[in-house]
Amino acid sequence: MLLCKLSLRRWGVKPVEQLRLHASDLNHLWPELILVIAAIVLSVLDLALPSKRSRTFVGWLTLVSLIVSGVFVCLQLNLEAPVELLLGSYRVDDFASLLKLVFLLGTAFVVLMSIGSVKKTDIPNVGEYYYFLLPATLGAMVMASSADMITLYVGLELLSITSYIMVAMRKNSFRSNEGAFKYLVMGGISSAMILYGMSFLYGISGSTNLAAVKTGILTNFTSFEALIYVAFFFLIAGFGFKIAAAPFHTWAPDVYQGAPTPITAFLAVVSKGAAFAILFRIVYNLFLLLPQDGPTGALVSDVFLTLGVVAAIAMIVGNVVALRQTSAKRLLAYSGIANAGYLLVPLATQFSTAHYSNFSEFIYYLIAYLFMNIGALAIVTLVEKSSGSDEISGFAGLYYRAPYTAVAMTLLILSLAGIPITGGFFGKLFILLGTMETHNYWLAAIMLATSVVSFYYYFGIVRQMYMRSDYESAPMQVPGTIGFTAWLCVIVSVALGIFPNVLLQYIESVFTITKDLLFVS
Repeated sequence: MLLCKLSLRRWGVKPVEQLRLHASDLNHLWPELILVIAAIVLSVLDLALPSKRSRTFVGWLTLVSLIVSGVFVCLQLNLEAPVELLLGSYRVDDFASLLKLVFLLGTAFVVLMSIGSVKKTDIPNVGEYYYFLLPATLGAMVMASSADMITLYVGLELLSITSYIMVAMRKNSFRSNEGAFKYLVMGGISSAMILYGMSFLYGISGSTNLAAVKTGILTNFTSFEALIYVAFFFLIAGFGFKIAAAPFHTWAPDVYQGAPTPITAFLAVVSKGAAFAILFRIVYNLFLLLPQDGPTGALVSDVFLTLGVVAAIAMIVGNVVALRQTSAKRLLAYSGIANAGYLLVPLATQFSTAHYSNFSEFIYYLIAYLFMNIGALAIVTLVEKSSGSDEISGFAGLYYRAPYTAVAMTLLILSLAGIPITGGFFGKLFILLGTMETHNYWLAAIMLATSVVSFYYYFGIVRQMYMRSDYESAPMQVPGTIGFTAWLCVIVSVALGIFPNVLLQYIESVFTITKDLLFVS
C-alpha cells in the first residue's frame, strides 16, 4: 500500500481518500443531484404508470425537477469565493451558475413545448424522451463547472451519448435514423480529437488540472512548442464540431432536420452553450494570461486569430448557404451555424484593459438566442404538424390560419435578424461594439455584412406567412403549451430589446472574470 501511494504521488495522482466528497460538499451539488434523482425516479415511474397517463405526467415532473434544480442554482449565485471540489477539478462559481441557469431554462422550454407536440405515434416511448433530457442537461452543467480535463470529458460524453439517443427516438423516420447515425459517427470522431488534444496537454504538463496545465505550458513551452500548437488545433476542431461552427458543421443540417423538433432546439441552445462554456474555461485559463512579450506571445496571438477566423467562416458559410434552403429546420440549422460564429466573436476578441466584458456580451446573446430560437422552433413544430413537413412553404397563409401565431413568428424573426428593438439586435450590437473596442475591424465588418445577408432568408418566412395565402387550409389549432412557449419567448425577446441594460448590468454585477473564470494552480 505504501509503495502504491508513493507511486501515485510520483505521477501527480492524489490519494483516493483526498478525492472523496464529504457531506458538506454535497450542499454545493444539489442542482446536479436533483437531476440525477429525478432521472432515476422518472425512469421507474415510466415503467409503473399506464402509457397514456405517463406521457404528460412524466413531462410535467421533468419540468418541475428542472425548475427545482434552477432554484438551487440561484441560491449559489454571488458567492464570495468559488467553491472547489475534488481538489479543484469541479468548481462552483458564478461563471458556472449563470450558464447552468441558461441550460436549465432552455431545457425547461424544450420540455414545455414537447408536452403539447410529442405523440406516441411519432416517438414510441414518450417517457424516455422526457427523462433523457435530464442526464443530457446534467452533462452540460458538469461541463460548465469543470476545471479538470477528466471531469470535462465525463460531462461531454454524458451530454453527447444522451443526445445521440434523443436524435434517434423517431424510430420510424428515415431522416431521424440517418441524422442519428451521422451524429454518432462524427460526434465520436470529434470526441476523439478532443481527447487526443488533451493527451498532448497532459504529456506536456503531467496533470489534467487546467491550472496546472497552464503552468506546464509556460514552463515547457520552448521544448514542446509544436505539440502545444497540435493540441490546440485538435481541441478547436473537436469543439468546433460541438458548437456546429464551419468548417466543422456538416452534421448539423441533417441532424437538426431528422431529430424531433424540440430536440433540435435542445441541440441548438443547450448543447452549443455547454461547448462554449468549456471553450471559455480552456482558452482563457490556458492561453489568455501567458506573457505576450516572450516566446509565448506568438502562441497567444495565433490562438485568438484562429478563433476569429473560425468565427468569420461560420458567419459567412451559415448565412450564405441558408439562402438556398427550402426546409425551415435546415434554414434554422444554418442560422445556428452563423450564430455559432457570432457567439465565438467575444471569445476571439481578446480580453484587455480596454475591453473586459467578453463573457457578459456572450451570455447576453446566448440568452437572447435561447428565446428567439426556441420560440421559432416551437412554431415550426406547429406548422410541421399541420402541413406534414418542415418546408418553408408550410408557412403559406399562416396569418389567415393562425394570426396570433404569425405575429409571434414575425417578432421572433425580427429578433433573429437583429432588427431594432429586439434582444437579438442588442446582443449583436454589444458584441460588435466589443469587437470595435479591440480593433478587430475585419471581424466587425464580416459580422455586419453577414447580418445584412440574413435578412433575405429570414424575411422569406415572413413573405410566406403574409403574402402567400392558403385559403384551402382550415384554421390551425394551437396547443396551449406551444402557444404559451412561443409567446413567452416573444415577450422576453422584446423585453430584452426594450430594457437591454437590465440583464447586462445584472450579469456584470454577478460575474467577475478574475474570481469566476480564471484560476491559479
